[in-house]
Amino acid sequence: MELVVQEFLSLDGVCQGPGSPDEDTSDGFTRGGWFVPYLEEGFERLAGTWLGQADAFLFGRRTYENFARDWPKMTDHPSAAALNGLPKYVASGTLTEAGWNPTTILSGDVPAQVAELKRRPGRELQIHGSARLTQSLLAAGLIDTLRLVIAPVVVGQGRRLFPDGGTPSGLRLLEHRTTPGGLSVHTFASAGRPGFGTYGAGA
Repeated sequence: MELVVQEFLSLDGVCQGPGSPDEDTSDGFTRGGWFVPYLEEGFERLAGTWLGQADAFLFGRRTYENFARDWPKMTDHPSAAALNGLPKYVASGTLTEAGWNPTTILSGDVPAQVAELKRRPGRELQIHGSARLTQSLLAAGLIDTLRLVIAPVVVGQGRRLFPDGGTPSGLRLLEHRTTPGGLSVHTFASAGRPGFGTYGAGA
């Protein structure tokens, strides 16, 4: 399977709590719900096509607990069947049981277990949210594709997908589009370590 990250970001790189004020208030975050004003039917359809390419999902603990709380109640949503029915994996050193079936808990050497999942037949193993997990798997060279959806807003606080001190990573742009609601959608392939140069060298 291909490991694909789907992440909602602000212009200043915040990925925490995009969907509601109480989605994730950890570390005193008070500005949740910043992504919602930019949603419209066109983006919902696009996100639905991405979901249709998933054969399994991978989450960090915090995102898993939020999804497991909310999605079983949202049976009328077009994405509910996939999220509730497909296999799910959650990376956690603290969870001992996971009731959002079918779910498997990954603990210990998570990158090695994710590498094993990638060797299984299938289309996409999708990560939704789960910034810390994404950072660790990007550092391990396991992420194939990133779908980054950037909202035209500066949040000013909150967890960032690419924090200071993160692993340098090269990316190759595969696709770019904008939505009527003002979202900018970038699809990147991982391209190993980034290159560095000097402007004007050899001119």
